[in-house]
Amino acid sequence: MSLIAIDEEKCKKDGICTRVCPVGIIEQVEEDAVPRMVQEGEELCIACGHCVAACPHGALDHYRMKSAECTPVEPEKLPGPDTVEHFLRSRRSVRTYKDRTVEKDRIENLIQSASHAPSGHNRQPVHWHVIHNRDRLDALISHVADWMRYMIAEQPEAARMMNMERVVAAHEAGIDTICRGAPHVILAHGLKQDQTSHAACIIAMAHLDLAAPSFGLGTCWAGFFNAAAMFWPPMKEDLALPGGHETYAAMMVGYPKYRYHRLPLRKTPEISWS
Repeated sequence: MSLIAIDEEKCKKDGICTRVCPVGIIEQVEEDAVPRMVQEGEELCIACGHCVAACPHGALDHYRMKSAECTPVEPEKLPGPDTVEHFLRSRRSVRTYKDRTVEKDRIENLIQSASHAPSGHNRQPVHWHVIHNRDRLDALISHVADWMRYMIAEQPEAARMMNMERVVAAHEAGIDTICRGAPHVILAHGLKQDQTSHAACIIAMAHLDLAAPSFGLGTCWAGFFNAAAMFWPPMKEDLALPGGHETYAAMMVGYPKYRYHRLPLRKTPEISWS
């Protein structure tokens, strides 16, 4: 079975598919010829779908995705620069949540949206783990507090920079300043030996962070939680992720308790040119 199939009746021989292919495995030998795959193309293909997505005539199918199976782009749904800027400026890190469980299907749909994030060589190495049960989350938060106690004793300067003594004191007083009372935490993890995993997990989690408000959800990066998941052996053991996997990003998620009505100011970007 060929990796790509081109409908010669639909093909206009415009060569778009040859130019958008990121690994150059589609060629057009002559200007009036139907494009074809180069030798060894099947081994080099990263299944990104650019060829299918870019053909305006629906003439090209990939064995992993037929043109008819891919949702058409609807230009009227795409936001303009002003809308994008307003949306990005309106995004907030939510640290106060309603005492309400987020439905599993809502979280699944949120993760599905985030799964369209780019990854190196289209490897799509991101795996997701949702800590949905709050009692389970509380047990893991206790591991984070233990990691902080270790840091305070063994690496006091680093602990001081991150105000760990205050965080631990609050935890011991029954105040959750580690996950801010969020009902759930979502982890992005991947194979440590896969060099694309780290960046892919962070990029995918950033997509999740930006997508969350459209689902009525608030989010906040769980930095303490993620650090403990990466470096504290008892927590790594308790999480029991697949062998060889590392956690690279953690996100608190829940229904926000309050709305934000203004766009806070930020520093002017420092830009250099060359």
